Amino acid sequence: MRRRDFLALLSSATVAAPHLALAQSTKVFRLGSLTPGAPLPAESPLGAVLLKGLERHGFVVGKNLTYDARGAAGQNRKLPETVRAMKADHADVIVAVGYPTVLACKVEDVPTVVAWGAGDPVATHLVDGLSRPGGNITGISDNSTELSTKRLALIKQAVPNAKRIAMLWNRDDLGMSQRYEASAGAARSIGIAVQALGVREPDDFNGVFEAMNREMPDAILMVSDSLTVLNRKRVFDYASEHHIPALYEYDVMVRDGGLMSYGPDLKESVERAADLVARIFTGTRPAELPFEQPTRYPFVINLKTAKATGIELPVNLVALADEVIE
Repeated sequence: MRRRDFLALLSSATVAAPHLALAQSTKVFRLGSLTPGAPLPAESPLGAVLLKGLERHGFVVGKNLTYDARGAAGQNRKLPETVRAMKADHADVIVAVGYPTVLACKVEDVPTVVAWGAGDPVATHLVDGLSRPGGNITGISDNSTELSTKRLALIKQAVPNAKRIAMLWNRDDLGMSQRYEASAGAARSIGIAVQALGVREPDDFNGVFEAMNREMPDAILMVSDSLTVLNRKRVFDYASEHHIPALYEYDVMVRDGGLMSYGPDLKESVERAADLVARIFTGTRPAELPFEQPTRYPFVINLKTAKATGIELPVNLVALADEVIE
């Protein structure tokens, strides 16, 4: 190339570069979040974590990012319609919570990042594999088998003589049903009988409590989805009234009055989800982003609840807690 031609090319590139940078900086990315329960608005704790994580990558609401938080309020049948509406609003990525939500996103082929609660994405056929998901979905995976073994071990420490554990879960949610099955298998492996209490709607909790009245369990394990979370206070009250130790999957339940929890740190999961969203915004396809797993699993105990309900937890169990709420 002759020198004058090179200089002309360089000059044109220099002129074009600012316009290219301006075009990139003025694109406004559309982020949606969708849960089967309450939405995650920007002012909510986890909504704030999500947007703060994106700010670290240069995506800021009001500058080059919009944020649309929606929730189905426990009415899963509305999820497909909501996903279609978000797709029509040109959402670039949806951050999804729970298996029914992710399934609705898969059907509509919307780029999706799983924040938490969707179960094992391979076992539920949401993706082809964890390392190469394929399709439109990536996110944070659920290590249900290992978690279930640990949860049952903690329950056994809380109630050394436990012979029966009541397990509550939404039997219409495939991801939650798989978590229940993993937990039930872990219980049986250490000689504990399982009182299976699957629910499909709020009225089913009346039957759950009647079943426990007939055969009082030694402990309760509740698998969290929109249905069980929306009815959590009823479970808290029943466990308190009958002095039954109960273990939940997420620490937000313990901060809300539950006794104990062991599960993924949702703050970390949402931070990782934000990083995955940023990579999709910058051109990586979800199919190319391996599913990740949480690295932090806090064990949290609410001693205030224990004292109020007359449940005395072993000192060595309390010593294991990452956080004790007093």
